[in-house]
Amino acid sequence: MKRVLIITYYWPPSGGSGVQRWLKMSKYLPEYGWQPVVYTAEGAEYPVEDPSLEKDVSPEAEVIRHPITEPYSFYKKFLGMKKEQKVKAGFIDDTGHKQGWKENLSIWIRGNFFIPDARCWWVKPSVKYLKSYLKEHPVDAIISTGPPHSMHLIAMKLKETLDIPWIADFRDPWTEIDYYSKLRLSRWADRKHHRLEREVLTKADKVVTVSPNWAKRFEALGAPKAEVVYNGFDESDIDQTGAPFVSDKFTLTYLGVLFKVRNPECLWQALGELITEDTHFASKVQVKLIGQVDKEVMQALSQNGLKNHVVLSPYIPHDQVATVLHQSTVLLLPLMPDTETDTLGLIPAKLFEYMASGRPILCIGPQEGDTAKILDETHAGVTVGFDDKKKAKEAIGLLYQQHLSDGLANNETQEIGRFSRKNLCGEIAILLDHLKQLP
Repeated sequence: MKRVLIITYYWPPSGGSGVQRWLKMSKYLPEYGWQPVVYTAEGAEYPVEDPSLEKDVSPEAEVIRHPITEPYSFYKKFLGMKKEQKVKAGFIDDTGHKQGWKENLSIWIRGNFFIPDARCWWVKPSVKYLKSYLKEHPVDAIISTGPPHSMHLIAMKLKETLDIPWIADFRDPWTEIDYYSKLRLSRWADRKHHRLEREVLTKADKVVTVSPNWAKRFEALGAPKAEVVYNGFDESDIDQTGAPFVSDKFTLTYLGVLFKVRNPECLWQALGELITEDTHFASKVQVKLIGQVDKEVMQALSQNGLKNHVVLSPYIPHDQVATVLHQSTVLLLPLMPDTETDTLGLIPAKLFEYMASGRPILCIGPQEGDTAKILDETHAGVTVGFDDKKKAKEAIGLLYQQHLSDGLANNETQEIGRFSRKNLCGEIAILLDHLKQLP
């Protein structure tokens, strides 16, 4: 069997969306003649952990864990956090306390001294370890996946010294991701980020990303040609409970971290007006938010009279997700305003599991974006502009009337088989086979 080295920071026991793509790819790669050799971190600082994902680790996979040194112990001590506390995902603030000078200084230090990210200290020891390992245990190709983009720097050094074919996989953008502008970068640091990004894009044998618009953006930044391999759903994760679940409640569910940049205020305004206008609707509607929620989202919910209609839940293990989706009426998918640089190409990984559930999806985001296109092609849901309260209100009203007549119990989602993890893994295998044939 051909061997591929997969360099990934996120691996079980890590939870969240970052781990899913290559955990699932490695699960199916052996069926296409490739043995995954997974290089990951030992002692990593994961925002959430999910032991239920261990069951998806392929028995064919060789997993190498190498110790990592991260700055988060110093960060926690500086901010007065307890050692066992988890570092929050991204720039979310779900505490409600005002950001002080320590938080501001920490962001500045992270942006200007930890380039490209807080795992940069792991690059040199990883390169040293893997050079030695690969001499004794050769592989036919390398895949690095980011963020964190330090994983690409490890692969780039191996490519330069060992000349092994290399795929750089971008689950998210680098310098064009929405929070890049919040890093408070000096001109020097900004130039270094862009230089490293261009080096990765031009030196990789193949650049892969998860959406067509992002592929175009990477090509504009220097990639000769970027391939699109979507995220997807694993058929083994689909809820097999049989008959559609019908609830008396009109439940709108969102799973995942809800950042303030994705706060769908037009949706909350529309729901608030419908509750005021229709007492029957008010008695039935429920908004279920599962995961970390930014304080600004909670404030917007309260301001629109939704406080008593919201059910909050912490992160749930992935093996419970299908059941939650099955018990929902409508699935919410807020993206970002059009002003954000990476919005058109944003396709949240949860979209595909939403689609596989058969529940209708209400997306709040650009109607010309890649997510909207997929929803339109598959008839899996509707997209409403990020500031279009009128259309949001109309969409919710229509979904509610369909709910009353049980019309939502049989949502006709079409042509989603191409988004199965197994089929998408076949696309990666084709790229790997092609690279192996290169002189």
